[in-house]
Parts: sequence; structure tokens; C-alpha cells
Amino acid sequence: MKFLFGTDGIREVVNEKLTVDLAMKLGNALANLFGSEYKKLYIARDTRNSGKVLEMALASGALVGGMNVESCGVLTTPGLAFITKIEKSIGVVISASHNPPMYNGLKVFCEGFKISDETEEKLEEKILKGLLKYSDYRDIGRYIEDSSKKEYVDYVVSLYKKNLQCNDLKIAVDVANGAAGAIINDIFGELGLNYTVYQNAPDGFNINENCGSTSPQTLSKIVKEEKYDFGILFDGDADRCLFIDRFGNLVDGDVLMAINALKLKAQERLKNKIVVSTIMSNLGLEEYLKKNEIHLIRTDVGDKYVLEKMLQENATIGGEQSGHIIFLDRSTTGDGIITALETLETLKYFSKSLDNFLQEIPKYPQHLENVTVKDKVKIMKDSRIENLIRKYQSIEGFRIVVRPSGTEPKIRIMTEGSNEETIKTCVTEFSQLIQSIDNE
Repeated sequence: MKFLFGTDGIREVVNEKLTVDLAMKLGNALANLFGSEYKKLYIARDTRNSGKVLEMALASGALVGGMNVESCGVLTTPGLAFITKIEKSIGVVISASHNPPMYNGLKVFCEGFKISDETEEKLEEKILKGLLKYSDYRDIGRYIEDSSKKEYVDYVVSLYKKNLQCNDLKIAVDVANGAAGAIINDIFGELGLNYTVYQNAPDGFNINENCGSTSPQTLSKIVKEEKYDFGILFDGDADRCLFIDRFGNLVDGDVLMAINALKLKAQERLKNKIVVSTIMSNLGLEEYLKKNEIHLIRTDVGDKYVLEKMLQENATIGGEQSGHIIFLDRSTTGDGIITALETLETLKYFSKSLDNFLQEIPKYPQHLENVTVKDKVKIMKDSRIENLIRKYQSIEGFRIVVRPSGTEPKIRIMTEGSNEETIKTCVTEFSQLIQSIDNE
């Protein structure tokens, strides 16, 4: 059982559970576990105030363990994943993605992919022992402050330079005061897009604050008032992407997967005619794909589970409603910038607007409620929760998903169905039961 790593690396409140001591021990554990196979650790971070100090601690742990370290500076999560793939090495992204600035995280990649649960357990074992491995003074690693991010930028531009002709579209881009802001002009500018960047003045504390994919209303207002054709939303580390149509409506990951799957099928890129998503995706996505002779496979919540199933099924596209979408023939992880560019290509390919697509794709009423708790494990093991889930699962045309958050002290309740009264009753009943169990 893991104690430090959650569904997306280590993610905690800084200077509480996530400390420089923990970061240094992780760096040292990586040198200890991987030092004989990989000679360099790549590190990237988002714009949080705590990022630099955690990077210094992480690097110090790896360096004294005998591993070289290269800093990529402020770079997106998929950017770091790409670098570890082409350099055949390991890396760590210091980011808490869409979470507020008091959080930060440590996400480990190996040759383009997030490490397995088994590898995380091995690292935890070394970290929890608390003993640092010190190399001989002659073998201390070298620190290189030389960003490799240009390799990632050049790669993305090369994918779309020839076919993406969208300079007639007026685009608003919200980078959430996060990592995408460091490279967005290098990519969108090189591709000749007609765009304006918003929320790109990071101060260390305003990442995701009333902006980006977690607060779409900010860009929605801008798109409507300034008459943009659409808007693009990223989260703090740009592994997620959502859109806003010209009327200010949010276009979520389900819709983006649906329309991009159609293009991939037409381009003969959609292997096995399948899309992989999670149990949270709307039934409307499933119906729309089925209508277009594409099969939807569902997994547990978490991009690592989506990726595992994609690799098993040899799928090209998969992702989450939140906008974390993987184009496996383009990237080994969810990449918000690639998702944005693929979607622009799709709109041009079909000569349709986002609002046209929204009218075609059905969407069932869906409600998500988050209940803050003290003990997620105790609640999820309680038989009363299981019994209540069975009760609502027996209702025809109704879906209920109750799960613990992988990154926050919360239980998430997702309900879906055509009867809004049933949804309201279900959410109330679960919320009250969860709070009651938590207070016992």
C-alpha cells in the first residue's frame, strides 16, 4: 500500500506534508534506484512560488546520490514527458496541476511515461527508511542549467506546421498563469495563429486563480465580449485543455474526444475504432460514438488507468471529461497544447464550428458534488455506502459514481440521468451519509 504517492504522483500542501526534506529524499531515492541505468534526471516546474525551492531540494538529493541533473525551468508536464522519452531518461515535474497555489506535487516520468505503482512503492520504501545514499565526492552529479524545452517546442510545431491553416480564426487563450505561458508564443506564434493570450502574469501565487480550466467563466466572458471565434483553456501544468465556443459555452473533454475521434477515423489514425475514457464520461459521448461506429471503453478515474487501457487495446485516443486527453500517436501523456492543435485541425477538417458540434452531441444531466472529509478510506469501506450505491444503481437510466479524490481530502459524488429530482435526492442522501460516517 502506498502512503506518499496518489493517483498523480505526490501532491500535498507545501511545508505541511510536502517539504524540502521529502523532495530531497525523492531525488536521492531516484538516484539510488535508477542511477545505474540513467545518468541524468530532468526537472521541470510550473509557476508556483514553492517550485524553485522544491527543485533545489530534489536536485540536491539526486546530485549527492551521484546522478546528473538538468533543469528545464518552467515547462509543461507533457513537455517534460517528451524530453524523458527522446533522451531515454527519467524526470520529475514539480506541479500540482489544477490545484490552488498552496499545493505542489512531484510527478515522476521514465522514458515518456508516468512510473508504475510498483516503482512508486519501491521509491516510497527508500524514502520512508530516511537514509540518504551519499556518493564519493568525486562522483557527485553535475547540475546543468540548460533547458531542453526547445526540443519539445520544435517537435510540436513540426506536427502541425504543414497542415494547420487557421489564421482566419480569432482565438483567445487562457494559460492560467501557469507553465503553458512560457512556451505558448513559441508554438502558436510559429504556427501563424491569430490568438491573444490571457492570464499570463504569474506571480507565484495566482496559478489557476479565477482562470484556466478550473474557472472557465473568466475566458467565457472575454470570448463573448471581444467576439472571438472560440477560447482555449489550460490548467497550471497544461496537461489539460478545454474550449469555449463563440457563445461562451464550455466544451469539455467528452466533446473534444468525440469530435477528434471522428477526424482520426477519417484520417485512418483511429486504431481499432475505439476511444478510452473513464466512468465519469457522459452517456451522451457513448451514444454519439456508437452512432459513428466507434466503441467507448471505460476505466477507473485517473489518466494512468486510461493510458494503461489504451496500451492494452492499442487505442489512439483516450482521456477524461476534465480535458486530460492523450493522443498516443503524438504524445505519451495528456498534452493540452497538442489537444488544442488537434482540435483546431479537426474544426478545419470538417469546416464546422464548435457550437455546430455541440448541437450534435447529446448530453445527459450530470451533477458532481465534492464532500470534504477527514478519513476517505474509512468512508469508502463502510457498508452503508455500498448499500446506498446498490440502491441507486438499480434505477434504470441512472448512473452513480462515488469515489475518493486521489489528490484532495474529498469524496466525489457523480450522478447522471434524465430525472433531475432523482439526482438531487441522491446527492443529498450521499452527502448526509458521508458526513455522518466521517463524524462518528
